[in-house]
Amino acid sequence: MFSRPKPGESEADLIHFQNQFLASRASPAVKIVKKADKRKGEERSTDAERPQLQDSKDVVMLDDFPDILPALTPGPPKKSKIKSACVHFDDEDPEERLENYDQHITAVFSKIIERDTSAEAVTMPVPTGDPFPRIFHRSEIKSEVKVGSGRKSIFAQKMAARRAAEKPATAPSAECAQIRPIPLDVLNTEGSAKEAPYSGNRENKADDIFISQRPCIITGKGLGSQRSEQEAQAIHKENLEKLQSMSQEEILKEQERLLAQLDPSLVAFLKSRRGGNYSGNVGQKNEIKMEQNRPEESVESLTVPQRGVGASLSIQESDLEESERRDENMKMEITGKVVIFSPKDDDLPLKPRKEWIHMDNVEFEKLEWMKDLPSPRQKKTKKGMEARFSLKGDLIPADADLPTHLGLHHHGEEAERAGYSLQELFHLSRSQLIQQRTLALQVLGRIVQKARAGEFASSLKGSVLRLLLDAGFLFLLRFSLDDAVDNVMAASVGALRALLVSSDDEKCLDWTFSWYQGMATFPFVPSNEEEEEEEEEEELTGTERSQNKKRKDENKPDADVARYDVVKGLLKTRVQHRLRYILEVVRPVPAVVLDILHILTRIARHSSEACIQLLDCPRLIDTIVREFLPTRWDPHVAEPGCLLTSLHGVACAAAMKFIRVLASGGRNAAARLLNKFEMKSRLIRFTAEDPQDLLLPREEAIRLSTEAFRLWAVAAGYGQACDLYRYSPKLKKWEWYQSNEIAENTERVVFKASSQSCVILLLYFSNSSEDSEQIPPPPVTWNQVSGLQPFLETSLKKFLQVISQTETWQILQPLTTTYMIYLGVYYSACSQQPSVNPIDCLEELERLTSEVLQPLLSHPAVHSMWDLLRPCSALCNPLSCSPAPESVFSIVSLSCTGGKPPLSLVGSKSPFPFLTALLFLISSITRIHKGLISKYSSVLSFEGLKDYLHQSWQTAPPSVTPASAWMLRHEYHLQYFALALASKMAGTCPDYSRHASLHHCVAMALLSRLLPGSEHLAYEILLDLAFNPEFLPEGKTGGPEAADFSDILHLSASAKLSQTGSVAASSSMPTRGALLRESYQNLPAIRSCYLSHFVHLQPALVHSQASYQGRNYLIQSMLLPEVRGPILPSDWPFFPLISLYNKVTNAETRGAVLNSLPLDLVNTVTWNLQWVLLLETWRPKTLQSIPTAAKLARLMCVFLTGGDLFLEVPIHCYTAALLSMYCQPKALDSLNLDAPLPGLASFHDLYISLLEQFEGVSFGDPLFGVFVLLPLQKRFSVHLRLSVFGEHTSILRALGVPLQQFPVPLERYTSPPEDNLNLLRHYFRTLVTGALRSTWCPVLYVVAVAHVNSFIFSQDSTTQEADAARKSMLRKTWLLVDETLKKHLLYYRLLNAESPLGFELYEQLPPIRLKYLQMVTQKENKENAPVLVS
Repeated sequence: MFSRPKPGESEADLIHFQNQFLASRASPAVKIVKKADKRKGEERSTDAERPQLQDSKDVVMLDDFPDILPALTPGPPKKSKIKSACVHFDDEDPEERLENYDQHITAVFSKIIERDTSAEAVTMPVPTGDPFPRIFHRSEIKSEVKVGSGRKSIFAQKMAARRAAEKPATAPSAECAQIRPIPLDVLNTEGSAKEAPYSGNRENKADDIFISQRPCIITGKGLGSQRSEQEAQAIHKENLEKLQSMSQEEILKEQERLLAQLDPSLVAFLKSRRGGNYSGNVGQKNEIKMEQNRPEESVESLTVPQRGVGASLSIQESDLEESERRDENMKMEITGKVVIFSPKDDDLPLKPRKEWIHMDNVEFEKLEWMKDLPSPRQKKTKKGMEARFSLKGDLIPADADLPTHLGLHHHGEEAERAGYSLQELFHLSRSQLIQQRTLALQVLGRIVQKARAGEFASSLKGSVLRLLLDAGFLFLLRFSLDDAVDNVMAASVGALRALLVSSDDEKCLDWTFSWYQGMATFPFVPSNEEEEEEEEEEELTGTERSQNKKRKDENKPDADVARYDVVKGLLKTRVQHRLRYILEVVRPVPAVVLDILHILTRIARHSSEACIQLLDCPRLIDTIVREFLPTRWDPHVAEPGCLLTSLHGVACAAAMKFIRVLASGGRNAAARLLNKFEMKSRLIRFTAEDPQDLLLPREEAIRLSTEAFRLWAVAAGYGQACDLYRYSPKLKKWEWYQSNEIAENTERVVFKASSQSCVILLLYFSNSSEDSEQIPPPPVTWNQVSGLQPFLETSLKKFLQVISQTETWQILQPLTTTYMIYLGVYYSACSQQPSVNPIDCLEELERLTSEVLQPLLSHPAVHSMWDLLRPCSALCNPLSCSPAPESVFSIVSLSCTGGKPPLSLVGSKSPFPFLTALLFLISSITRIHKGLISKYSSVLSFEGLKDYLHQSWQTAPPSVTPASAWMLRHEYHLQYFALALASKMAGTCPDYSRHASLHHCVAMALLSRLLPGSEHLAYEILLDLAFNPEFLPEGKTGGPEAADFSDILHLSASAKLSQTGSVAASSSMPTRGALLRESYQNLPAIRSCYLSHFVHLQPALVHSQASYQGRNYLIQSMLLPEVRGPILPSDWPFFPLISLYNKVTNAETRGAVLNSLPLDLVNTVTWNLQWVLLLETWRPKTLQSIPTAAKLARLMCVFLTGGDLFLEVPIHCYTAALLSMYCQPKALDSLNLDAPLPGLASFHDLYISLLEQFEGVSFGDPLFGVFVLLPLQKRFSVHLRLSVFGEHTSILRALGVPLQQFPVPLERYTSPPEDNLNLLRHYFRTLVTGALRSTWCPVLYVVAVAHVNSFIFSQDSTTQEADAARKSMLRKTWLLVDETLKKHLLYYRLLNAESPLGFELYEQLPPIRLKYLQMVTQKENKENAPVLVS
């Protein structure tokens, strides 16, 4: 082993160690191995194998270099180092990448040969008296000396200038050969060869170019001989001779060929060599240089033409024109020898000075941003300009000229326009600078807030919110929430609140809280989710559907979930945990805390599932209750002018509201809040004490107490926290005190209304019910909650005295509405109390009616309220609840177009809340005391109410949106109570019949409009109103007779169908009047039939009844079911028939035997048809929303259900009566089978099923045949006719509907003429083969003959195929053996319903047809002319 060198050993020791190692011939620890070249496949040659050069010069040889120089072919164009850095992937093979991109050094060098300097002159340095060479200073270097290419040191630049000064200037000598003028484009290789080189006479000497005899490009250096210059001169002379021998066209052609072959970089190199040498050889003293604005443009030396010499500048005209176009403000300054192009001094942001270093060449482009911006102007284009916003979120007009000190100008695109675009704000929001991120998020939040308010609707095209959400704005805010900087965090919270929370929505929801059933709201769940999922989950129960949906959402990415539901997408990102961290750990300023509480409130309104996720978030509710709902806090907070720096430790109304909305999510959520999070103590703290005594600012104290009472009302709605009413003495004390105050502000009135809402629910809870043994006894007794009735009644009387004072009444109306609802609930509960004397209760009702309600109804102010119903109605004004322009389906909002003005359903001047409460009170009184019904007959006589009801049921309802569903629910309450009062008056008031038709139409329209959650109202309408004979006075006042008389007068389709016989019916069919009379008598049975078929709504009905009837122990949530549409479909009168058809179809699909049909199948179908007949005759407008095609499709279910069910006599009679109504001219005109039908996937498939059923069980029934023939009209799809004549021709033998009994005019089948060639061939084939005969199917026989006759005699221009087909059919018709069919096809004239055949015949053919027939058939019979006998 050899020892390593140690410190202190010299270099001689190291050499000694090396010699020892080499002498020992030991293997080194590191071995360098050279791999063989894979591209050559052989090892490199050794030095011994290299051939020796003959020359004795020092030559450096490289491995594998060729000895022969490569051909002078243009090399590939040079590329920048940046471009050569290609994108590589991780899985790319390094060897393959090296093969593709590596270039061997042979592509650059061949041989390195030492330059021959034997002919170079050696000059000795000039002797000076200085001991050292003189030092050059940079200031001595002349500025006009420019480097041609590359960068040189200062010394090199000085030496170049010195040589240029020492070299004597030589003028053109006589030896210079003057040659024929050469065009400038020959040397200017970048010019276009197609353009003329220059204008003027080419023979003129002034335009000639003198070319030096010395070559400009080939110098001869490197040839290694004494005659190198002579060789170069010989080559140059040969080139000149060649040019002289060529014509101008040949020169241009050769120039084009060279430019196409040479590399552009080589062309540029040759041009630079030519220009430099020419200027030097000619000996020009004046140098011309061009300085342009753009640094990438090269500087070219130009020669100034001398006097008497026709020289031309070597400047490209195209380059000069382009430069002039770019630099409009450029001017020429001639100073001595230099010609400089520079911008105007006025445009310069600064004036360069001579003493500034490196400022001799001013780069004006880099100073452009310092210039004054041009004034912005509106572009004259149809395309929209990009929207720009100020820092306050306002939209800046495109032509707004704002000062730059506002900070709205930047160096991006459109720098002259002030403001920031959304894209630029997104870019700033991800900046590394905290201030930029904060500012961008703040501006985006303001833009969103203004966009949701509708401020950009008239200025911008498209939706700002939709654009932001599609760009990922939601996740930008979510990422910003995780920022560690407080300012960025606060800005993202503010922007998230602007996106999710609408202050108008919250105000409206708080405003309607004290309305009738105003506590219950629809969940803020978007309804535009995937329809495929709904179709898959139709057969699942509610619990299974929600679990299946939750499982699918968990498997989806966050972005996909947020695309259709923003709140659900946020919850999937666990935003509640981050908000909890901010509240608990970061402890931000009060504004951020309030924003977070508002965001959490909006999330809680989403659904019960969202409430559960918020409750399950660790320490979230604990933090909010502990920090923002304490029972004691610093009393200095209530001092005037106190500025809160932190909201932690101070009671906050927003926190109480969040807890209240959270409790509305479900019974379990409310129980957890009251018990686990100690909200009971907070309720006692904030409800037992007057707001004036709370150590908070006055308005905040009122809001806090209001939310506390609302929370108590929500809890009492579940039957919870009722034991807190033991503090009612204090409640009574200040309630009595405040009830005597008339002049109160709005906050105080809303506070008192909320407290009354709580007491109302306590009244409900104190009710005794039949199944009270199964539930625990209520902690509140009737005596505890009934003590407020005298005080409230006294207050109500006092408030009603100022009803004519508009301003005062507008303030007191919410509290008066609550008092009305309280009295209605009070008397409903009072009548059920065993401890209350019924007689005393009735006397109180009589007294209330005579002293309070009757004077109120006769007051002129109340009359004006009835008149305001129509202007404020959402049903009568559908556009008032249309979605706002910035509404997006993924964020539920109650915003409407135009907002909510005072004269709207939820406006400040709306009469709906007070009149609904008044009708509710009257309904409660009349239900208890039947003798008082006549006292309120004047209510239904108000012209304003009648006008409103008449307009509401005739106007199509608005589309179901979150805003419309929320508003229409309150409007439907008023209509229901008006109808409930009408149902009580129908049997007691003799003169009520004049209002019966109107109220029945309103009831029928309301049935198809009621939304989920109102199943109890729908049930009551079905039970008491829809099938009530009192609401169909036509049945008693000659309605059936009038129907018979109408049929006699019109002699319409019903007369024909009355003659239609049946296999099962031997007697004649009854008249329509007799059928109506029988249907009117069967109304109780019809009602039972429909109620039994709505049994699938029973679970929803139980929940709805619990809410409307005050069964608090059954209420599971204050959130109503999700709105997908009305409870009942618009075609609900056909529901029993549809239900039976679906049952049969599903059973056949599964292959089951149809033994599950009800035993009273005939009665069920009969009752259904009877009800439809009653409505079509006496209430036709109630079924106007159902298309005629949909009605016809529903009637077809009679033939598709139960085999030969249609042969039953009652079913056959009622079906024929309905068909006669649908065959009226107006109904036939409105029939459209090609449009999509509600509830029907494809009418074609239904028709095919009908044809198959006809083939199987029709027995040739004419009524069934009419249903088969109806869809075959000419204006409907040709596929329906092809299905009969192509696939089901067997039915033509049984489709024997007589022409005299067919209710549809035949013109609807024959006009216009058929143009489908395939169908015409089927017509002709069935006629010729005998499958279609007049005795078997007279209707279609007439149709086929008419179309074939029109086709074979048609001489209109058409395709070659159609022309050949009609001539062929005419020849075949002429050769028919069946003379009768031949005569019908040739001599058909026109339709005639009176004729036995259904059409008339020509006695002889018209001349035109006869001539055409002879022309076509002469090839078949040339000798004998056709003898036509009529």
